[in-house]
Amino acid sequence: MKSAFKLLSLALLSAGAVQAYAQPANLPPPGGETPIAFDVHEGTSMSVSASPDGKWLAIDLQGSLWIMPAKGGKAKRITDYFWDARQPVWAPDGSHLAYFAYRDGGYDLWTIRPDGTDAQKLTNGAYDDREPIFSPDGKNIAFSSDRSGTSYDIWTIDLASGQLKQVTKGPLEDRMPTWSPDGTKIAYSSQENAMKGALFVTSLADGKESPLKAIDGMRLDAPSYGPTGQLAYIASDPKGSYLQIDGQTVSGSEVVAPFRVSWSKNGYHYVSDGKIHHRTGGKLAMVDFAATLEATKPRYTRAKRDWDSTAPRKALGIMHPRISPDGSKIAFVALGDLYLVSTKGGVPENLTKDAALDADPAWSPDGKSIAYSSDRNGGLPELFIRDLAAGKDRQIVNMDTQPLGAAWSPDGTKIAFLDIDGQWGVAGVCMVDVATGQVTRLQTSLGQPGSPSWSADGKYVVISLSHKFSGSFREGTNQVYMIPTDGKSEPFWQIPEDNMSLDTRSGSGPVWSPDGTKMAGIYEGLLKIWPVDKDGKPLGPPRALASDTAFFPTWTGDSKTILFQSDDSMKTVNLETGVVAPVPLTLNYTLAKPTGRTIIHVGKLVDSVKDETQLDKDIVIDGNRITEIRAHDPSRRDASANYVDAPNLTAIPGLIEYHAHIQKDFGSNLERAWLAYGITTVRDPGTMVYDAIEDREASEAGIRLSPRFYTASPLLEWQRVYYKMGVAVSGPAHLERELARAKALKYDLLKSYVRMTDFGQRRIVEAAHEMGVPVSGHEIFPAAYTGVDGTEHLGATSRRGYSPKQGPLGIAYDDVVQLFGRSGRTLTPTMFGALSGYLAKHPDYMNDPRIKLFPIWAQKSITERSPLEGMIRPMFGGMQVSLKKMYDAGTHVVAGTDTMISTNLHAEISSYVDAGLTPFQALQTATVNPAMALNLDAGTLEAGKLADIVLVEGDPRADIANTFKVKKVMMNGVIHDVDDIVAGGMRK
Repeated sequence: MKSAFKLLSLALLSAGAVQAYAQPANLPPPGGETPIAFDVHEGTSMSVSASPDGKWLAIDLQGSLWIMPAKGGKAKRITDYFWDARQPVWAPDGSHLAYFAYRDGGYDLWTIRPDGTDAQKLTNGAYDDREPIFSPDGKNIAFSSDRSGTSYDIWTIDLASGQLKQVTKGPLEDRMPTWSPDGTKIAYSSQENAMKGALFVTSLADGKESPLKAIDGMRLDAPSYGPTGQLAYIASDPKGSYLQIDGQTVSGSEVVAPFRVSWSKNGYHYVSDGKIHHRTGGKLAMVDFAATLEATKPRYTRAKRDWDSTAPRKALGIMHPRISPDGSKIAFVALGDLYLVSTKGGVPENLTKDAALDADPAWSPDGKSIAYSSDRNGGLPELFIRDLAAGKDRQIVNMDTQPLGAAWSPDGTKIAFLDIDGQWGVAGVCMVDVATGQVTRLQTSLGQPGSPSWSADGKYVVISLSHKFSGSFREGTNQVYMIPTDGKSEPFWQIPEDNMSLDTRSGSGPVWSPDGTKMAGIYEGLLKIWPVDKDGKPLGPPRALASDTAFFPTWTGDSKTILFQSDDSMKTVNLETGVVAPVPLTLNYTLAKPTGRTIIHVGKLVDSVKDETQLDKDIVIDGNRITEIRAHDPSRRDASANYVDAPNLTAIPGLIEYHAHIQKDFGSNLERAWLAYGITTVRDPGTMVYDAIEDREASEAGIRLSPRFYTASPLLEWQRVYYKMGVAVSGPAHLERELARAKALKYDLLKSYVRMTDFGQRRIVEAAHEMGVPVSGHEIFPAAYTGVDGTEHLGATSRRGYSPKQGPLGIAYDDVVQLFGRSGRTLTPTMFGALSGYLAKHPDYMNDPRIKLFPIWAQKSITERSPLEGMIRPMFGGMQVSLKKMYDAGTHVVAGTDTMISTNLHAEISSYVDAGLTPFQALQTATVNPAMALNLDAGTLEAGKLADIVLVEGDPRADIANTFKVKKVMMNGVIHDVDDIVAGGMRK
């Protein structure tokens, strides 16, 4: 590197020269829209670094690097929008900046000149490298990394040779290094969990680690040594974040961003309250800046679901098809029922023909029986065995938790299954003796495991499970987890291919061949097999059997044929010949659409169009649509109409839950509960590949009592994954397979998740908009520029470990507010913590009989205080202030909860009123706003709209909590009494 700051002084010459920078060009939005440019003056989760001579500042506003004069002024971008570049630091000679960036699907270290030229990548590989800092002599960089594969540790890289050296080891998460002024030690934060962390220091001479600073009840982050040995760091607790130097708080009431202080000859800089602060001695100054961002309002032709035609529709939600041991038949679930079809194809036989929710069929080894999960006895799913010859079912478990994913042991005496006991599919693994019904627990809760498969000798049950890289971040790779069935031995991992992930844990295997010599799984969207020994140890790498996109492989009993799903079809592949054969399936359904006229007389009506309460109205419904709203006239009787007389109730549009994930373990009670709480439409923004399509079609066909569903693709991740419904996309070719499947399955939405690259996200937008469907995710930028239609959550998971949408205490600043407001994109706030405040105001709501529809663990989420509340609750005020700013700026706020617990939607919109919205505006976030975002003819009470109507006690315009008091609900023109809905979901 050049010395004495030569390159920077040559490039900039004067403070005004920064204005002359040629900012790097960006790929245009994929739809060709003209972006809207605007200046922002505050940064959310922004860091700052001062040049050694104190003349220049580098900042990392919304994932780009910017340079600006230290005295303030216009910031100039030196990287394009697609870097996700973070936490720049200056070299001691001022010639370069180091930073970490997610340019190509992993965080690596980079350097760049201050004029934006000569970007050089320093590290590569499957691991994430973060938070670089130069040594005092500029020859080395210290950084944090998950290269050990078990935790984050501190490493160094020699800039001349590229040699890497590990500095720290151990179970704790070591992050944010800083060099001592003499270069002999490195200090860092060492974290045990989200709210417990201290500072440590390691001597480079002998590797000795020593405690440096700890404060009871506070987390310490981002240490930074000053030039004379001062130690600055960020101390945080649930009430705030504070800058401390040598044990003294210097930031007062400021909310300090959790990044290193930047020292220079002129004092030090840091970011708090969204602004750049400069302190020299006891003097504080603000450094004003302006930075130009861009947002896009995407324009494309939206697909529209057909809620009127009764022409036959092809069933796409073929769930968990399994080939029989003799290879002659396939069992699967579709349209709410269990079916059988020949492997030659044709019209399947419906085995169950009821309104129950059925799931996860599994053949017995002799082919005479099928185990499956069902809520056919009312209540929640249990495990049944169907004798195919007799056509009779036998319930074999009776549990408070819910069994799914059954798999028979090779000798047919036992069945292994997942025991769902928590939100988002958290489960343990059990096995049941088929003869006696005795249940043995093999593993307690494991997170979100995949379905079990047995070894040929019955000694192991194998599942897929996320193998995390560290405790700092949740994401890992889906790997093979071996569980001994003797109840004594410890489970262990088998890794078929280092740093390669099974696509998803919801249907990508592993599935052990009946002869015990091979496993099958889905990698890169393709069906692959690999040889294994009796303990599941891979004896070779996975190899592809076919080029067809694949999902949910199952074996024939002779281990010679595999059945798999491929987009909207099923196929078999013969391992000996390599021949891939389609299984033609004829299974159609028709939209359940009522006929006749219904007239509802209500005392009050709030149409969600005008902020007024209309009195004494008749709502006329023909079929499934509203045809007229008129003044009530008792003398005007229609002898052919069905009358609903509710003069003491208020009609509002059916509520729309814009963010909830459908789970099979809730059974059909989940759908009943949504209706009972007045929710007539549910948008699921991230699903297991075929499961939610089956839910959507069962609802459309009227098989189960249900809201209508809008369902998304799986969470499209990049190489690492956390959730069971996520897909670990391996590369561009794999992404194209996922996009083709999304088109074939007619998803209503594509979900770009947290580790998807910004370039990949752009491709998802391009493909989705060609299909006519929107894209959503957790991201804000460059999502707002690329044309991503909406963002889920004010905070939530981020690959950065902190949110670019909000800083400490849940506060969003000018950049975030304007990015949402200027683009007009949707925001689903999901105000985690809203429920506790809501129930504190309305404690009687905890005893509402509707909660009995939920599993016990879910009931407890209503009746018991969450242990996370103490940490989350202090952020709530900041989130509410931020929400109001975004709403006022033009953000399209849509209400969703990220839970399956219907009570939460009422708490969610109530929290918006607490944030400053009027009750009518809050009601619109759960009615007309999401209906517009879904391109759905609902959300208001107007002629021509779908007849989704809720009758409540009281007026929600007077008290938003009255939305909770649902007495009757009409969905798609069919009226239901809430008491009847609840009674129908109780165990028989």
